Amino acid sequence: MVSYYKRTSDRVLRELLEAFGAVLIEGPKWCGKTTTASQVAKSIIKMQDTDMRAEYLATAQSKPSLLLRGESPLLIDEWQDVPILWDAIRTQVDERGLPGQFILTGSNTVDKSEILHSGTGRIAKLRMLPMSLWESRESTGEVSLQRLFDDADYDIDGKRSILSIEGLIFAASRGGWPASLFARSEKAQLMIAKNYVRSLCDEDISRIDGKQRDSKIAESLLKSYARNISTIAQKKTLLSDVSGTGEYALSKDTFTDYERAFERLFIIQNIDAWSPAVRSKTAIRSTPKRSFCDPSIAVASLGVSPEAMSVQLKTFGFIFEQMCIRDLRAYTMDLNSHVSYYRDRYGLEADIVLHLQDGRYALIECKLGSREIDEGAEHLLELDRLIKENNKQEVQVPLREPDLLIILTGGQMAYTRPDGVKVIPLACLKE
Repeated sequence: MVSYYKRTSDRVLRELLEAFGAVLIEGPKWCGKTTTASQVAKSIIKMQDTDMRAEYLATAQSKPSLLLRGESPLLIDEWQDVPILWDAIRTQVDERGLPGQFILTGSNTVDKSEILHSGTGRIAKLRMLPMSLWESRESTGEVSLQRLFDDADYDIDGKRSILSIEGLIFAASRGGWPASLFARSEKAQLMIAKNYVRSLCDEDISRIDGKQRDSKIAESLLKSYARNISTIAQKKTLLSDVSGTGEYALSKDTFTDYERAFERLFIIQNIDAWSPAVRSKTAIRSTPKRSFCDPSIAVASLGVSPEAMSVQLKTFGFIFEQMCIRDLRAYTMDLNSHVSYYRDRYGLEADIVLHLQDGRYALIECKLGSREIDEGAEHLLELDRLIKENNKQEVQVPLREPDLLIILTGGQMAYTRPDGVKVIPLACLKE
């Protein structure tokens, strides 16, 4: 029997079920939504069950409330196949007046025109991602991100990672897909992400809304994103990259259609810019940073092996940043966090700005090797200085100063620099 790997979403799901009548778990397919929900569900309806699908669909169209009679919490897997269930569940939540009645899972977003009510106050949303290094049991978890925010005296010096650069490269190439952890060989583990990308392009991108799309164009778009991952490449650059061979001469509208389809599948998850008032608006970059839900999407789309990646460490640096973003999101899931980035035309940057719901935030640089740490710290300290300088002039609405300055590395030991910057190996971090 396959063992269950605990997820950071487990506790969040239970807490939401104590407060709301229903919880919607969203995220890319194969990231573990159904397995996680099944740990607490008392009854389950799988809308894609081939033996029952026709009956479920017929019942949903005639009297959807009949499908909602299972023991609570009732899990409805891939509910988006029958959007009418959303309003039926909202109605049942109101009538029963009890928390923890339903769990819904879905691997793509639903056209809002098919839903009458938003579900606000009745149905909470939980966004899942593929597994972090802590969830896949590859991070030692010796440094707690939440404790870093909460405890100013938290001593991280000497905390260690056991993953080498080669180990990080393999983990990024394999990805955080739960199925890959149980494959029988490393070769088989790597095949999961490759097959995932093929399935996305051949099937899912057309199935999401019944609109037939060209799998070759979809592959080309993902490859273009992978080439420009963790950069602020403009759409015209990506479009030119996709159309470069002349085989796929795409219009901007067609490119946008494919891009949005991947966003609806939770595959493309671009990072917005953070624009604090420390420079003129024209100086701060505002183009979204290109990002996937998991680093393995980029590696598989590029068609490179871990061995090839090990001699392309500059390229892996961008992939490493994707892994950092994925893990940071997982570790702050219960804090309703979001991430952005900062970059201006003077070369000042912060790869990631991690924002918590209560206003606290961390400025973070992702540096694979030790030789880059001084440069990363210089950027963080300069941005911190600009914010403080701004606050001396803007006394009425000052900016909150950063709570943490962090460099995430591929190294093996955590420490605090004399200037206060925290240097932390990604593979010793946890929630």
